[in-house]
Amino acid sequence: MTVGRGSEPTDRRGYAVPIDATAGKGAPMVKIVDVAEAAQVSVATVSRALNNSARVDPVLAERVRAAAERLGYRPNAVARNLRRQGTQVWALIITDINNPFYTAVARGVEDFAQESGFSVLLCNTDEDQAKEDRYLEVAAQERVAGVILAPRSDNSDTSILESSGIPLVVVDRHLNRKVDFVTAASFEGAVMATEHLLRQGWQRPACITRPADTATTEQRRMGYEDVVRRHGLPAIVRHVPFHADSGVEAISRLFESDVPPDSLLAVDSMLALGLMTGLQRRNLKIGRDVGLIGFDDATWAPVVEPALSVIAQPAYEMGTEAARLLVKRIRGQGPAEPQTLVMSTTLIVRGSSRRPRGRRGG
Repeated sequence: MTVGRGSEPTDRRGYAVPIDATAGKGAPMVKIVDVAEAAQVSVATVSRALNNSARVDPVLAERVRAAAERLGYRPNAVARNLRRQGTQVWALIITDINNPFYTAVARGVEDFAQESGFSVLLCNTDEDQAKEDRYLEVAAQERVAGVILAPRSDNSDTSILESSGIPLVVVDRHLNRKVDFVTAASFEGAVMATEHLLRQGWQRPACITRPADTATTEQRRMGYEDVVRRHGLPAIVRHVPFHADSGVEAISRLFESDVPPDSLLAVDSMLALGLMTGLQRRNLKIGRDVGLIGFDDATWAPVVEPALSVIAQPAYEMGTEAARLLVKRIRGQGPAEPQTLVMSTTLIVRGSSRRPRGRRGG
């Protein structure tokens, strides 16, 4: 350190250093919020920049690092851990609470958390990346004991949790980071579903899926494509957004073509419900004119007419296993390397995918 502009100390870059940062043991501790204020950015940006996240603009990252050095900021891991040990709240961040799959996951998480002495704060992102980022920021600011996340995409940025020392477990959808992960066998489930449609005598199955940056549904698309390719059939794939009418709109486009599909694989239960609505509006009888199979055994699946065939995922058990992993991480009992747990899926055949015998093969 040098002295410049009179008696005001400066660092090696020539920036002024506040007296408090050089005053010794009695000086106030510089906090991350002080760095954010000095760099004129958000706390989340500071955390990501200091964690070398690629999502931070290089100019902002340099400004953050300069401010941190200027202020003498050092993360206080000991204090951070002590705060977390006294926190008994988790953040459960999921993409759509209206989806019965995530409702069951949430119940599994909550039940195990309660048994382990923790409470759960539920955060619903509505498949909105900005909302997810905000909830992650809040979780870090509130020093929650841990986070269970169903990410919007595999590129979701969780660096703010890592830099805050908050354990993370990812559920359902893959994340491009080395973290504990609980999911179901999506590729295998799609293979079972597509093979079932072909065994029933349907000849032109289509896959209706979600945006391509959603890892789990991409696995389902690839499982479908693997089967139709092996059978020498064309792959009919439609990616649709996450909104209530996307299934209805997909039916309108598909069945206006010269050679429409004769059966459908829906990659989630909410999409299956939209497809059913679209088929009914076109006066197409499910299980007679068009075969249909979906993912997730929603409570309504067995009671609609005809009952919906599904690839069932153990959603509640996925929630409890994610919670179990998180408890181990919080208590320092987890293995050194992140764990990946892939749970089995089950084919449940009902009326929506059964083809009448007289119509098989033609």
